[in-house]
Amino acid sequence: MTDSVTLRRTPLYDAHVALGARIVPFAGWEMPVQYSAGISAEHRAVREQCGLFDVSHMGEVIVRGPDAIAFVNHVTSNDVNALAVGQIQYSTLLTERGTIVDDLLVYRYPEHLLLVINAGNRDADLAHLRAHLAGFDATLEDVSDSYALIAVQGPDAPALVQRLADQDLGGIKYYRFVEGTVAGVPAIISRTGYTGELGFELYVPWEQAVTVWNALLEGGNATPCGLGARDTLRLEAGMALYGHELDIDTTPLEAGLAWLVKLGKPDFLGKSVLVRQHEDGVDRKLVGFTFDERAIPRHGMPVWYGDLQVGTVCSGTMSPTLGAPVGTCYLPAAAAVPGTVFAVDIRGRQVPARVVSLPFYKRAGKA
Repeated sequence: MTDSVTLRRTPLYDAHVALGARIVPFAGWEMPVQYSAGISAEHRAVREQCGLFDVSHMGEVIVRGPDAIAFVNHVTSNDVNALAVGQIQYSTLLTERGTIVDDLLVYRYPEHLLLVINAGNRDADLAHLRAHLAGFDATLEDVSDSYALIAVQGPDAPALVQRLADQDLGGIKYYRFVEGTVAGVPAIISRTGYTGELGFELYVPWEQAVTVWNALLEGGNATPCGLGARDTLRLEAGMALYGHELDIDTTPLEAGLAWLVKLGKPDFLGKSVLVRQHEDGVDRKLVGFTFDERAIPRHGMPVWYGDLQVGTVCSGTMSPTLGAPVGTCYLPAAAAVPGTVFAVDIRGRQVPARVVSLPFYKRAGKA
């Protein structure tokens, strides 16, 4: 006998089915991977116009108490003290070994912090946070089931959200947020995204998600997009995905996220390991690569440097924007420089690959 797993559904599940989405299991949820137009069309819609993503499977945790900032500073790599109220910070949740439990966003409120974590890591993250809470005057509240999350991304996204919002959004800078309403529904309006494009992420009450989703679809030329396009978009933009570029055996310095590690702040989990890596260097580094032929790299394909297999492909696809194969993997630090040639094993054939700088795609102008 095999154990059955009950998959969860977001409040927008029925809306996805009605729109013709292909539903797949993902991180314990039934999620749309694509709609009838297909992944490439959805991808192009975000790059050229506007796309809507249901990411309500993400987790949210509120940290309260006099030591809320000190506690989150202790378990993450970035410096929470540097955050102003209304500001957001990308960071990593660390082990004592300096490796990554998860990547997350930290939202600074006047009296508390909001942590946004990955759906597949929700239980592990909460257990990890609780395990290190002793000694801090702080509390944790899992509010994941209270929030739905809709990402509105693309050049036309700001204008679409503005038409439905109750306040002027023009002054919200990248990685800032405000509270207001969208389509009459209370919302955290967050100037963030996972596509490399302009846009917002909207945290709304779970039971009112359909109202906001429908208003967005009716309010402009917005294309519903699934996890497939989300993955190709984030890969082109050089954004990491936990379980691919990041995992429990990788440190931020190895993953090219040194800018998230503030070694000057007081003691935090894994600090001694990260200080040593900073001083001595790392043995391996994350790189981007491409092929000069139209082969497609895929997650898990063996990576060879010289006569040795040095790892596997973290992520790979044929870039819809660039029309070229792109991927990520880890190489020995000495080889992790643009121009280095190595090989990816595709069905028994070693295809020459070339290291290129990340990101593969960058939107013209500032975010």
